[in-house]
Amino acid sequence: MYVRPSAAAAAAFLGFTLTALGGTAAAATGPRSPAADGPGMLGPVVYAHRGASAYAPENTLAAVDAALRLGFAWVENDVQRTRDGELVVIHDDTLARTTNAEEVFPDRTPWRVRDFTAAEIAQLDAGSWFDAAYAGARVPTLREYLARVERNRQRLLLEIKKPELYPGIEKQTLEVLDEAGWLDRGHVQRRLVVQSFSADTVRLVHELRPDLETAFLGTPKVADLPKYAAFTDRINPWHTTITAEWVAAVHGLAGAHGKTMEVDTWIVDDAVTARKVRGMGVDGIITNAPDVVRQAVIGGFAD
Repeated sequence: MYVRPSAAAAAAFLGFTLTALGGTAAAATGPRSPAADGPGMLGPVVYAHRGASAYAPENTLAAVDAALRLGFAWVENDVQRTRDGELVVIHDDTLARTTNAEEVFPDRTPWRVRDFTAAEIAQLDAGSWFDAAYAGARVPTLREYLARVERNRQRLLLEIKKPELYPGIEKQTLEVLDEAGWLDRGHVQRRLVVQSFSADTVRLVHELRPDLETAFLGTPKVADLPKYAAFTDRINPWHTTITAEWVAAVHGLAGAHGKTMEVDTWIVDDAVTARKVRGMGVDGIITNAPDVVRQAVIGGFAD
């Protein structure tokens, strides 16, 4: 949890952060890494959901870059698997909503990700549905996505999506992360968290890589929280399902790495809700509009 500083203290802290992090714009204006030292003293850590997806097509490299331009270090994404075993970054288990798959492959209904090869998915336009300015944007492979996040010196909250559809995806995701250099000490301690709605998946990731920070997506009953604390570090709930008392109950437990468990809530896109969950004591806020949330929880010292 955090302590709200005065405006003068905030300015001093930002100046110190800029110096300590080498003056990079993304590092200075983005949130600090909760994996390293908890939420920022100015407020909850802000995560760009599927990239800055209010401003660019979700889960594309353009959305990653949009988050960078806005000054955010943390981006969130979703990982699924193609028919030929390539991990790709897309939220839905079908291609219909965020690509032109229906047009390119009219006879392939219901256009499930797992029924297409990586080469077929690479043909699709994943930007025009959002805005014509993004025509030609592609569904990135996880390898491509990791390379862009690395280039931007950003951090990643990676969700393993619908693992029940993709047996073995936990191990494969870790293998790709390792091959891309994302499982070294620096990334694991400061730049990477793996989450899922599946408790079994979170538990397995923890077993395979005990050093890696994990998060469970959901709102377990208070009585069940100790079970989750055995294999995860965070509980990440939908914002409508929590209270200050529930957040306090999570904070009352030590997670898998012996640290106070954290709460990163989603999806919050407006200032009123952002201030509400900040008041509940959440450690992080996952949002499509990170600039709006940052202004609400960090910019508004008088709130």
